[in-house]
Amino acid sequence: MNLHEFIQLALAEDVGDGDHTSLSTIPANAKKRARLLVKESGILAGVEVAKAVFDEVDPTFQVEVLMEDGASIKPGDIVLTVSGNARNILTAERLVLNCMQRMSGIATHTRELVNLLQGTRARLLDTRKTTPNFRICEKMATKIGGAVNHRFGLYDQILIKDNHVDYAGGIEAAITKAVAYLNETGRNLKIEIETRNRAEVEEVLRVGNVDIILLDNFTPDGIRDMVRLIDRRYVTEASGGIDETNLRAYAETGVDYISSGALTHQIKSLDLSLKAY
Repeated sequence: MNLHEFIQLALAEDVGDGDHTSLSTIPANAKKRARLLVKESGILAGVEVAKAVFDEVDPTFQVEVLMEDGASIKPGDIVLTVSGNARNILTAERLVLNCMQRMSGIATHTRELVNLLQGTRARLLDTRKTTPNFRICEKMATKIGGAVNHRFGLYDQILIKDNHVDYAGGIEAAITKAVAYLNETGRNLKIEIETRNRAEVEEVLRVGNVDIILLDNFTPDGIRDMVRLIDRRYVTEASGGIDETNLRAYAETGVDYISSGALTHQIKSLDLSLKAY
């Protein structure tokens, strides 16, 4: 799904056979304006999405962007103004706010975590723990906040997790089958494999043929030991139970990436509003 498709589906969900409140109360030819106001401090995200929503609803809208994605915002700031057909402004309002409020909440939390990594080699990764059909916006938001987008879906990387290993018959069998699949299909995808203990890491090092070793649910000391063992032969990623309380400890282990589902789930949306003026 691309952004255009997402917006079309979201509008269809919201509008149905018509915005009957606006149709019944606002003259068809009324021209009005509104401005998007900030009511809570944080990191702004979703401006480009808002522009796309306005364009989809009414290409004749006049939109003036005053603040860009990634900007630090505070109460009272004006992000953008929009002018045009009043009914259409009201049709676009809720989708614009739903996207921007959640995206800004994600970007704000992401930026807070990214700041904790300063001075280390570690970079923050998002995950597939996203809202169904809203992933495109949530991953845009984590990137705006300073994280690195991990795979977008099941189709753009091979990530062999614990269940894959168990179903495939072990680490060596899983890796061997993945490599054979790529050769047979002609696909050029990176292979990442999850490990749960030192023995599994040692087996991956013996088998080889992967690009990234995921170290899942290790302690910071355990990650540090595995990073030494791997010795930069493969890219390393830490995951599992990592949040703002222990992120810095994991980053100081020398691991390359730290992934966190918390970037996109259990996020509080930032308070924004679209007001007539």
